Amino acid sequence: MMPDPVLKILALGRRLVVAAVLGVSLLGSPAWAFDDAQTREIETIVRDYLIANPEVLLESIQALEAKRTAEAKAGQNETIASLRDRLDASPAGTVAGNPQGDVTLVEFFDYNCGYCKRAASDLQVLLESDPKLKVVYKEIPVLGPASEAAARVSLAFRETKPDSYPQFQKTLLASRTQVDEARALEVAAQLGVEEAMLRPLLGGRSVTAALNESAELATALGISGTPSYVIGDELVAGAVGADALAEKIANVRACGSASCPPTAN
Repeated sequence: MMPDPVLKILALGRRLVVAAVLGVSLLGSPAWAFDDAQTREIETIVRDYLIANPEVLLESIQALEAKRTAEAKAGQNETIASLRDRLDASPAGTVAGNPQGDVTLVEFFDYNCGYCKRAASDLQVLLESDPKLKVVYKEIPVLGPASEAAARVSLAFRETKPDSYPQFQKTLLASRTQVDEARALEVAAQLGVEEAMLRPLLGGRSVTAALNESAELATALGISGTPSYVIGDELVAGAVGADALAEKIANVRACGSASCPPTAN
C-alpha cells in the first residue's frame, strides 16, 4: 500500500493531468488553480516525504549525474567522430606499431610531462603485445616555452628523418632533466641530424602548422593535460596504465566502442 503522503500527491497530481487533457491552465483558471492553503499543503507533503525517505534525493542525484555523464559522452563521441580523419592523419614517422592496425590509439603528449615519461612504458608494453595496434603521436607542448622549443626541434627532426622519429621521441621522453631546445638538438645529433640541418626549419611553416593542428584538436576535444589518448570513440585522460588502455582497445574490437555496454545475465 502506498504511503498516505504519496496518495495525497497523486490525488493533487490528477488535477494536473485532467487540466492538461482539457487544455486548461491551472495557473490561469480560478476553478483549477491551487489556493495558498493547497500550495502550502503540497509543499509540506513533499518536504515530509523527503525527510522520511531521504534515499529518494540520493536516487535523484545519481540519476542526474548518470544523465549528465551520458550526455557528455554522447557529445564527446560526436566530436571525435567529426575529427576522426584529422586524428588518424599520420605524417611520416608519427606511427608506431602496425600502420594498418585494426585499432588506432592517438596519444597527445608533452616532452616535459612526468606522467608522459612514465606512460611511455605503457605504450611500449601495448605495442610489443598487440601486433594489430596502431599508435599515432600528437605533440602538444602545454608546459611552457622549453616544451615548445623541444617540440619544434622534434617536428623538424621528424620532417628531416621521419624513420628515426619514433626513436627520437622515445629517447627524449627518457630524459631525466628538463627537455628544452638544447637537449632536443643533442638527441637529434646522436641520431645523425645536426643542428645546422634543423635550425632553418624550427620556425618554418610546416613545423608551425603541425603544432597548430595538434593544438586545435586538443582544444576541440577539451584536453587539459597530458598524456591524453583517443581510443575508438572515447577520450582517455591521464596515465591510466597499460591494463586500462588494453581494456579499451579490446572493447573497440568487441563492440566498436571503448566502453562496451554491460551484458545481460
